[in-house]
Amino acid sequence: MIASTIFLFLLAIDFIGYSFRLLNKDIANSIINLTANPFISLFIGLLITAIIQSSSTSTSMIVAIVASGSLEFSDAIPMIMGANIGTTLTSTLVSLSFITNRDEFRKAIGAGVVHDFFNILVVAILFPLEYNYGVLTNLSSEASNFILGADYVAQNTEFRYFLFTKPIVLFIGDLIPYPVILAIASFVMLAIAVKFLSKTLYKSITGGSREFLQRYFFGSPYRSFFWGIIFTAGVQSSSVTTSVIVPFVATRKISLKQSFTFILGANIGTTITALIAALFKSEAAVSIALVHLFFNLIGVLIFLPFPFIRSIPVRMAKSFGRLAMKFRIAGFVYIILTFFLIPFILISFSREGEESAKPEIEMEKELREPDSPADSFN
Repeated sequence: MIASTIFLFLLAIDFIGYSFRLLNKDIANSIINLTANPFISLFIGLLITAIIQSSSTSTSMIVAIVASGSLEFSDAIPMIMGANIGTTLTSTLVSLSFITNRDEFRKAIGAGVVHDFFNILVVAILFPLEYNYGVLTNLSSEASNFILGADYVAQNTEFRYFLFTKPIVLFIGDLIPYPVILAIASFVMLAIAVKFLSKTLYKSITGGSREFLQRYFFGSPYRSFFWGIIFTAGVQSSSVTTSVIVPFVATRKISLKQSFTFILGANIGTTITALIAALFKSEAAVSIALVHLFFNLIGVLIFLPFPFIRSIPVRMAKSFGRLAMKFRIAGFVYIILTFFLIPFILISFSREGEESAKPEIEMEKELREPDSPADSFN
């Protein structure tokens, strides 16, 4: 029963990505190929991941571009950071399914956005370090060389759940060629799958006992962190585990503080499985997976050991939850602004600025270049 519910969840995620790609056929490819500065690259990764609802897919796109030589690996790092923020959209969307109950919605959206706030704070810390000193670039490159060695040969092996969901998605997509209907249906499917999965897991793991859940899984920050790693590594999707936590918080089975340390563990768990899968692809894939690992690992080392620092994203999420309870439209506005509107506007402005600057750059080049050897001599 749990396996079928997880499959339904993953199917819903693939349907969301499929419907968004139909709505925006050329957006993803055109945006990912932009030659932008690191700040815009950050928002490119965020927007692409939010559109296709899969950080693994967006990372694979980035890996392909790096492997082709069209993009330097160091230039792709900000996109990976943005993808880490974009992938948190799923749990935030799940929290909206509790909008009819004010108190549950306050807690649910707090549990949904605490993951967002954590990744945003980690980006705020690591982005300047990467921009100025290449911290993640150097760490991942050295680790990749150490792990793979000089004689590494990539294997064309693929272990992905979409090998099973893709035929279903394509079949139904052909039957219902209306992206808007597919998107709405997939969001409904996602909410149903998560609620059913959370109830099933809660009863099967705890026997319906809240005390059992509190004692054995969330009894201490490090215990919940550990179980976050284990569950996510087993399920191979942080979207599943972080989304299942939302109903637990909404129904007061666990606190927001307890859910946050579990989410920290889920971040590490999902990078472990991505790294294992990357070993069968290419050196670039391994390096990208290592960037994801180091990004989350450094974030955990900053926040987990220190209760005061650990409480910062939790307090931010609680404040936003109170705001969303008072003005329920705030949740929708937050999602639209953070994951779509702001990144798209900044990318569009950057592209227009580059296009308008091209004639001036060409003119400067012509003025600097001599018309003939005689002109250069004179």
